[in-house]
Amino acid sequence: MSINIEAFFHQDTATLSYVVFDTRSLKGMIIDPVLDFDIYSGSLSYTTANLMLDYIDSHHLDIDWVIETHTHADHVTSSQFFKNKLGAKIAVSDAVTQVQHTFNEKMDLKVQCNGSQFDHLFVDNEVFNLGDIPVRILATPGHTPDSICILVDGNVFVGDTLFMPDGGTARCDFPDGNASQLYHSIQRIFELGDDLQLWMCHDYQPHGRELVYKTTVSEQKKYNVHLKHNTSQHDYVSLREQRDNTLSAPKLLLSAIQINVNAGILPVDENNKLSFIKIPLTIA
Repeated sequence: MSINIEAFFHQDTATLSYVVFDTRSLKGMIIDPVLDFDIYSGSLSYTTANLMLDYIDSHHLDIDWVIETHTHADHVTSSQFFKNKLGAKIAVSDAVTQVQHTFNEKMDLKVQCNGSQFDHLFVDNEVFNLGDIPVRILATPGHTPDSICILVDGNVFVGDTLFMPDGGTARCDFPDGNASQLYHSIQRIFELGDDLQLWMCHDYQPHGRELVYKTTVSEQKKYNVHLKHNTSQHDYVSLREQRDNTLSAPKLLLSAIQINVNAGILPVDENNKLSFIKIPLTIA
Protein backbone atom coordinates (compact mmCIF):
# COMPACT_ATOMS: atom_id res chain seq x y z
CA MET A 1 0.00 0.00 0.00
CA SER A 2 1.20 3.51 -0.77
CA ILE A 3 -0.23 6.93 -1.41
CA ASN A 4 0.80 9.77 -3.66
CA ILE A 5 0.51 13.40 -2.55
CA GLU A 6 0.45 16.32 -4.98
CA ALA A 7 0.46 19.86 -3.58
CA PHE A 8 -0.93 22.96 -5.31
CA PHE A 9 0.08 26.37 -3.99
CA HIS A 10 -2.27 29.34 -4.34
CA GLN A 11 0.03 32.36 -4.13
CA ASP A 12 -2.66 34.99 -3.52
CA THR A 13 -3.82 33.34 -0.28
CA ALA A 14 -0.68 31.33 0.56
CA THR A 15 -2.86 28.22 0.62
CA LEU A 16 -1.80 24.63 -0.04
CA SER A 17 -4.40 22.32 -1.56
CA TYR A 18 -3.75 18.62 -2.04
CA VAL A 19 -4.70 15.71 -4.24
CA VAL A 20 -4.04 12.47 -2.34
CA PHE A 21 -4.59 9.04 -3.86
CA ASP A 22 -3.94 5.33 -3.46
CA THR A 23 -1.46 4.40 -6.19
CA ARG A 24 -3.01 0.96 -6.71
CA SER A 25 -6.74 1.67 -6.87
CA LEU A 26 -6.36 5.35 -7.97
CA LYS A 27 -9.01 6.25 -5.39
CA GLY A 28 -8.38 9.75 -4.13
CA MET A 29 -9.40 12.81 -2.16
CA ILE A 30 -8.97 16.55 -2.51
CA ILE A 31 -8.09 18.62 0.55
CA ASP A 32 -8.84 22.36 0.91
CA PRO A 33 -9.32 23.40 -2.75
CA VAL A 34 -9.28 27.12 -3.58
CA LEU A 35 -11.53 29.24 -5.78
CA ASP A 36 -9.79 32.24 -7.33
CA PHE A 37 -11.50 35.39 -6.04
CA ASP A 38 -10.65 39.03 -6.66
CA ILE A 39 -12.27 40.95 -3.83
CA TYR A 40 -11.88 44.29 -5.58
CA SER A 41 -13.81 43.35 -8.71
CA GLY A 42 -15.89 40.56 -7.20
CA SER A 43 -14.79 38.19 -9.97
CA LEU A 44 -14.59 34.46 -9.40
CA SER A 45 -12.62 32.04 -11.58
CA TYR A 46 -11.49 28.44 -11.63
CA THR A 47 -7.90 28.74 -12.84
CA THR A 48 -6.41 26.97 -9.83
CA ALA A 49 -9.21 24.41 -9.65
CA ASN A 50 -8.71 23.57 -13.32
CA LEU A 51 -5.01 22.94 -12.73
CA MET A 52 -5.99 20.39 -10.09
CA LEU A 53 -8.64 18.92 -12.39
CA ASP A 54 -6.08 18.55 -15.20
CA TYR A 55 -3.81 16.64 -12.82
CA ILE A 56 -6.68 14.40 -11.71
CA ASP A 57 -7.70 13.68 -15.31
CA SER A 58 -4.15 13.01 -16.50
CA HIS A 59 -3.63 10.48 -13.71
CA HIS A 60 -7.04 8.86 -14.25
CA LEU A 61 -8.01 9.33 -10.60
CA ASP A 62 -11.35 8.45 -9.05
CA ILE A 63 -11.96 11.22 -6.51
CA ASP A 64 -14.48 10.26 -3.85
CA TRP A 65 -13.98 13.09 -1.37
CA VAL A 66 -13.44 16.84 -1.15
CA ILE A 67 -12.48 17.52 2.45
CA GLU A 68 -12.34 20.89 4.20
CA THR A 69 -10.04 20.92 7.21
CA HIS A 70 -12.21 23.71 8.67
CA THR A 71 -14.38 26.65 7.64
CA HIS A 72 -11.72 28.83 6.05
CA ALA A 73 -11.63 32.57 6.57
CA ASP A 74 -8.76 33.36 4.21
CA HIS A 75 -9.86 31.81 0.93
CA VAL A 76 -13.02 30.76 -0.85
CA THR A 77 -13.47 27.04 -1.42
CA SER A 78 -13.90 25.51 -4.86
CA SER A 79 -15.46 22.34 -3.43
CA GLN A 80 -18.67 22.73 -5.44
CA PHE A 81 -16.63 22.80 -8.66
CA PHE A 82 -15.21 19.36 -7.90
CA LYS A 83 -18.54 17.99 -6.74
CA ASN A 84 -20.08 19.06 -10.06
CA LYS A 85 -17.16 17.87 -12.19
CA LEU A 86 -16.30 14.62 -10.41
CA GLY A 87 -19.30 13.68 -8.27
CA ALA A 88 -17.14 13.82 -5.14
CA LYS A 89 -18.70 14.17 -1.69
CA ILE A 90 -17.97 17.40 0.19
CA ALA A 91 -17.10 16.68 3.81
CA VAL A 92 -16.22 18.68 6.91
CA SER A 93 -16.31 18.25 10.69
CA ASP A 94 -19.70 17.85 12.34
CA ALA A 95 -18.74 20.92 14.41
CA VAL A 96 -19.41 23.04 11.31
CA THR A 97 -22.93 23.49 12.68
CA GLN A 98 -21.49 25.57 15.52
CA VAL A 99 -19.66 27.78 13.03
CA GLN A 100 -22.83 28.11 10.96
CA HIS A 101 -24.87 29.19 13.97
CA THR A 102 -22.25 31.73 15.04
CA PHE A 103 -21.90 33.45 11.68
CA ASN A 104 -25.58 33.17 10.85
CA GLU A 105 -26.25 35.33 13.89
CA LYS A 106 -23.37 37.72 13.33
CA MET A 107 -23.95 38.24 9.60
CA ASP A 108 -27.63 37.35 9.07
CA LEU A 109 -26.65 34.84 6.40
CA LYS A 110 -29.92 32.93 6.33
CA VAL A 111 -28.15 29.59 5.80
CA GLN A 112 -29.25 26.26 7.18
CA CYS A 113 -27.32 25.57 10.39
CA ASN A 114 -27.55 21.78 10.44
CA GLY A 115 -24.68 21.02 8.06
CA SER A 116 -27.07 19.80 5.38
CA GLN A 117 -25.20 21.70 2.64
CA PHE A 118 -22.36 19.20 3.03
CA ASP A 119 -22.56 15.60 1.85
CA HIS A 120 -20.91 14.22 4.96
CA LEU A 121 -20.05 15.43 8.46
CA PHE A 122 -17.08 13.72 10.07
CA VAL A 123 -17.00 12.78 13.75
CA ASP A 124 -13.78 12.48 15.72
CA ASN A 125 -11.79 9.31 14.97
CA GLU A 126 -13.97 8.42 11.98
CA VAL A 127 -12.24 6.18 9.45
CA PHE A 128 -12.84 5.72 5.73
CA ASN A 129 -10.73 4.15 3.00
CA LEU A 130 -8.94 5.30 -0.13
CA GLY A 131 -8.88 1.94 -1.87
CA ASP A 132 -7.36 -0.30 0.82
CA ILE A 133 -5.69 2.56 2.72
CA PRO A 134 -7.47 3.77 5.88
CA VAL A 135 -7.90 7.49 6.45
CA ARG A 136 -8.58 8.72 9.99
CA ILE A 137 -10.16 12.04 10.93
CA LEU A 138 -8.93 13.77 14.10
CA ALA A 139 -10.86 16.62 15.73
CA THR A 140 -8.34 19.38 16.47
CA PRO A 141 -10.35 22.45 17.57
CA GLY A 142 -8.81 25.71 18.68
CA HIS A 143 -8.23 27.74 15.53
CA THR A 144 -11.91 27.09 14.80
CA PRO A 145 -14.37 24.69 16.48
CA ASP A 146 -14.59 22.58 13.32
CA SER A 147 -10.87 22.13 12.67
CA ILE A 148 -9.76 18.61 11.80
CA CYS A 149 -6.57 16.86 10.79
CA ILE A 150 -6.45 14.00 8.29
CA LEU A 151 -4.18 11.04 9.06
CA VAL A 152 -3.27 8.67 6.22
CA ASP A 153 -0.32 6.32 5.73
CA GLY A 154 2.09 8.15 8.04
CA ASN A 155 1.02 11.61 6.87
CA VAL A 156 -1.09 14.24 8.62
CA PHE A 157 -2.76 17.12 6.82
CA VAL A 158 -2.93 19.63 9.65
CA GLY A 159 -5.13 22.38 8.24
CA ASP A 160 -4.44 25.63 10.09
CA THR A 161 -3.49 23.92 13.35
CA LEU A 162 0.23 24.32 12.69
CA PHE A 163 2.40 26.26 10.27
CA MET A 164 5.99 25.48 9.36
CA PRO A 165 8.20 25.79 12.48
CA ASP A 166 9.33 29.32 11.60
CA GLY A 167 5.66 30.34 11.20
CA GLY A 168 4.40 29.06 14.53
CA THR A 169 0.77 28.14 15.04
CA ALA A 170 -2.67 29.31 13.96
CA ARG A 171 -4.50 32.31 15.36
CA CYS A 172 -7.34 31.68 17.82
CA ASP A 173 -9.17 35.01 17.81
CA PHE A 174 -11.97 34.07 15.42
CA PRO A 175 -15.40 33.54 17.02
CA ASP A 176 -15.32 30.39 19.21
CA GLY A 177 -11.57 30.01 18.74
CA ASN A 178 -9.68 28.94 21.85
CA ALA A 179 -5.93 28.93 22.46
CA SER A 180 -6.14 26.31 25.22
CA GLN A 181 -8.02 24.00 22.89
CA LEU A 182 -5.44 24.55 20.18
CA TYR A 183 -2.63 23.69 22.59
CA HIS A 184 -4.29 20.37 23.43
CA SER A 185 -5.00 19.67 19.75
CA ILE A 186 -1.34 20.19 18.90
CA GLN A 187 -0.32 17.86 21.71
CA ARG A 188 -2.67 15.26 20.27
CA ILE A 189 -0.84 15.50 16.94
CA PHE A 190 2.53 15.28 18.68
CA GLU A 191 1.48 12.11 20.48
CA LEU A 192 1.01 10.34 17.13
CA GLY A 193 4.77 9.92 16.75
CA ASP A 194 7.89 11.94 15.95
CA ASP A 195 8.34 10.56 12.43
CA LEU A 196 4.93 11.51 11.08
CA GLN A 197 5.01 13.80 8.05
CA LEU A 198 2.98 16.97 8.57
CA TRP A 199 1.56 18.81 5.56
CA MET A 200 0.61 22.48 5.94
CA CYS A 201 -2.48 24.27 4.66
CA HIS A 202 -0.58 27.57 4.49
CA ASP A 203 2.96 28.79 4.12
CA TYR A 204 3.43 32.54 4.41
CA GLN A 205 7.17 32.26 3.64
CA PRO A 206 8.53 34.26 6.60
CA HIS A 207 11.41 36.61 5.75
CA GLY A 208 10.93 35.83 2.07
CA ARG A 209 12.23 32.26 2.23
CA GLU A 210 11.34 29.64 -0.37
CA LEU A 211 8.04 27.81 -0.20
CA VAL A 212 8.05 24.87 2.24
CA TYR A 213 4.98 22.94 3.31
CA LYS A 214 6.13 19.61 4.78
CA THR A 215 7.79 18.91 8.11
CA THR A 216 7.72 16.30 10.89
CA VAL A 217 6.39 16.11 14.43
CA SER A 218 10.00 15.94 15.65
CA GLU A 219 10.93 19.16 13.83
CA GLN A 220 7.86 20.94 15.15
CA LYS A 221 8.72 19.95 18.73
CA LYS A 222 12.29 21.20 18.38
CA TYR A 223 11.90 24.32 16.28
CA ASN A 224 8.34 25.69 16.25
CA VAL A 225 8.69 29.30 17.39
CA HIS A 226 5.55 29.05 19.55
CA LEU A 227 6.14 25.59 21.00
CA LYS A 228 9.83 24.72 21.28
CA HIS A 229 11.48 23.87 24.60
CA ASN A 230 8.31 22.16 25.90
CA THR A 231 6.31 25.37 26.23
CA SER A 232 3.67 25.03 28.95
CA GLN A 233 -0.01 25.47 28.21
CA HIS A 234 -0.08 28.67 30.28
CA ASP A 235 2.87 30.20 28.43
CA TYR A 236 1.53 29.14 25.06
CA VAL A 237 -1.92 30.62 25.68
CA SER A 238 -0.36 33.88 26.86
CA LEU A 239 1.89 34.08 23.81
CA ARG A 240 -0.91 33.14 21.41
CA GLU A 241 -3.38 35.66 22.81
CA GLN A 242 -0.81 38.47 22.83
CA ARG A 243 0.07 37.67 19.24
CA ASP A 244 -3.59 37.52 18.18
CA ASN A 245 -4.20 41.00 19.60
CA THR A 246 -1.80 42.40 17.01
CA LEU A 247 -3.32 40.69 13.95
CA SER A 248 -5.60 42.26 11.39
CA ALA A 249 -8.63 40.43 10.05
CA PRO A 250 -7.90 38.31 6.96
CA LYS A 251 -8.60 40.24 3.76
CA LEU A 252 -11.19 37.72 2.54
CA LEU A 253 -12.78 36.99 5.93
CA LEU A 254 -16.25 38.43 5.32
CA SER A 255 -16.57 37.04 1.80
CA ALA A 256 -14.97 33.66 2.46
CA ILE A 257 -16.93 32.80 5.60
CA GLN A 258 -20.38 33.33 4.13
CA ILE A 259 -19.58 31.14 1.14
CA ASN A 260 -17.61 28.48 3.00
CA VAL A 261 -20.17 27.88 5.76
CA ASN A 262 -22.55 27.08 2.90
CA ALA A 263 -20.25 24.38 1.47
CA GLY A 264 -19.09 26.70 -1.32
CA ILE A 265 -22.61 27.34 -2.64
CA LEU A 266 -22.73 30.93 -3.81
CA PRO A 267 -25.41 33.16 -2.26
CA VAL A 268 -27.94 34.06 -4.94
CA ASP A 269 -30.59 36.78 -4.68
CA GLU A 270 -33.94 35.19 -5.49
CA ASN A 271 -35.28 38.29 -7.23
CA ASN A 272 -32.64 39.00 -9.83
CA LYS A 273 -30.62 35.74 -9.72
CA LEU A 274 -27.35 37.54 -9.09
CA SER A 275 -24.80 36.45 -6.48
CA PHE A 276 -23.99 38.84 -3.65
CA ILE A 277 -21.94 38.81 -0.48
CA LYS A 278 -22.73 40.93 2.55
CA ILE A 279 -20.32 43.37 4.17
CA PRO A 280 -21.47 44.10 7.74
CA LEU A 281 -20.62 47.61 8.86
CA THR A 282 -19.11 48.56 12.21
CA ILE A 283 -19.79 52.17 13.14
CA ALA A 284 -17.03 53.51 15.39
